Amino acid sequence: MLHAIAFYVFAAVLLGSALMVVAARNPVHAVLFLILCFFNAAGLFLLMGAEFVALILVIVYVGAVAVLFLFVVMMLDVDFRELRRGFRRYLPVGAAVGLVLLIELVLMASHWAVDPQALAVPTAGMNVDNTRALGRVLYTDYLYPFQVSGLILLVAMVGAIALTHRRRPDVRRQRSSAQLDRKISDVIETRKIESGRGVL
Repeated sequence: MLHAIAFYVFAAVLLGSALMVVAARNPVHAVLFLILCFFNAAGLFLLMGAEFVALILVIVYVGAVAVLFLFVVMMLDVDFRELRRGFRRYLPVGAAVGLVLLIELVLMASHWAVDPQALAVPTAGMNVDNTRALGRVLYTDYLYPFQVSGLILLVAMVGAIALTHRRRPDVRRQRSSAQLDRKISDVIETRKIESGRGVL
């Protein structure tokens, strides 16, 4: 009974916060509702026994993505009224894309079938929790795809930095090689001034 009550509470708060993410006019409030949505989704994953997914959701999405997005929204002076002016113009295209996605989700849910053999995981002599079992499968059976996915993410990050990095001619940049090649005689001049003839 307590498990069912917790499920309905988490689900109701999750749906309400997800609705407020879209409906909130203030972007900072929308990000805060997004963080609340992530926390409730993590609670639902905990109820289902997927504690690894719940912790990843809290650590990665709440701790990094949502907070970073919150700082970006707060630091950038974005004119959201200007962004909302083209809302009605793109509303038919957005509604068509949303309808197509809804039809695909309904078709996928109607033809969903679970293989009984996929659920029959051999647990003889493996008294381990969910996180350890997932790590064992990930780093043994899927080690090479895991490493390749990490390499792809690294290349994507370097590519994003290279595409957004701009060189401005009016900004002076530090040249370490020129600084290291300089000699003391090039930048400091020593003069011997007689007593009483210095400039005050």
